[in-house]
Amino acid sequence: MNFDHQALLSGQKKGPLATSARLGLHFASWLYGGAARFRRYQYDHHRKPIHQAGVPVISVGNLTTGGTGKTPIVCDLCSQLRQLGAQVAIVSRGYGAGESGVNDEAMELAARLPDVPHVQHPDRVEAARIAVEELEAEVLVMDDGFQHRRLHRDLDIVVIDATCPFGFGYQLPRGYLREPISSLRRADLIVVSRSDQVQPSQRQHLKEALHIHAPNIPVINTVHRPSSVQYAQAPAEPISSLSQRKIALISAIGNPDAFERSVQDCNGQVIAHRKLPDHDAFDRETRQELRTWVDSLKQSTSVDLLLCTHKDAVKLATDQIAGVPLGFLQIELAYEDTASGETILAMLQTTLSAD
Repeated sequence: MNFDHQALLSGQKKGPLATSARLGLHFASWLYGGAARFRRYQYDHHRKPIHQAGVPVISVGNLTTGGTGKTPIVCDLCSQLRQLGAQVAIVSRGYGAGESGVNDEAMELAARLPDVPHVQHPDRVEAARIAVEELEAEVLVMDDGFQHRRLHRDLDIVVIDATCPFGFGYQLPRGYLREPISSLRRADLIVVSRSDQVQPSQRQHLKEALHIHAPNIPVINTVHRPSSVQYAQAPAEPISSLSQRKIALISAIGNPDAFERSVQDCNGQVIAHRKLPDHDAFDRETRQELRTWVDSLKQSTSVDLLLCTHKDAVKLATDQIAGVPLGFLQIELAYEDTASGETILAMLQTTLSAD
């Protein structure tokens, strides 16, 4: 059984044990915050070197841990850069990479952007060197780069998930914040993802908070739109095919609740959701547990379809579990309005021309 850390950190979990745990985590967050603050100080005051890649670098990062919906944004940026005639490559740390040397995000990006090379290396300065010198990249997109200060960036984009924007208001491990909200002042652009999944009052509250903490930073709103239901082997189906079907979900991502809301917005009837730790490898034991779980669901109700995310599908690499079809939602990025799309296009053009 997976521990529900969100219930603990959000305060939903009550009782003396939960309260004591939050107090302990709060103390630990002071230690984490102090170490992170010292590290930021070193870069802010040039005590540590910042390396140039020799080509423009566009960083796409988070203020929090977990899934903020960066991948569709990275895909959109790379596609726009290619349309502008630039040879683009992605560089990332490769967190959670297995024996193959690549992680689930790299496999998903490879499937979505087969013509864009992706260099994963624990040292992103070295990854940038490889991309520029060996792959002849003309512009780099650094995935998950906001806290990585060693590599100079020409455009710093921070993605804020509207459904959980500030990680319950605390730094790790008491909350999900990697650094204080005030760090948003370092950004050149704030992209709010999943803005359609929250109420207007929540959007207004977020807008006001961003104005307070990052008053001079432009903000654009985006939505994650499911475009189709894909399968490992079978033909794709339109989103309308989910309507009124009984669907069980499987996810190993940072924000499983947002995934569930996306399926519900497609009129799918979610009957169960198996939530696994982010970046779970889906090893043999986990796959057997999933088969047992699906078998138990079939005994109590009918299950028309299993759905997962693209990031999970590239690891599962199957069309069925326990005889039930398995597909994944293909998610595309959409800008809330024309002005938002024009803003980011203009920033990309400026970044390329400044080289």
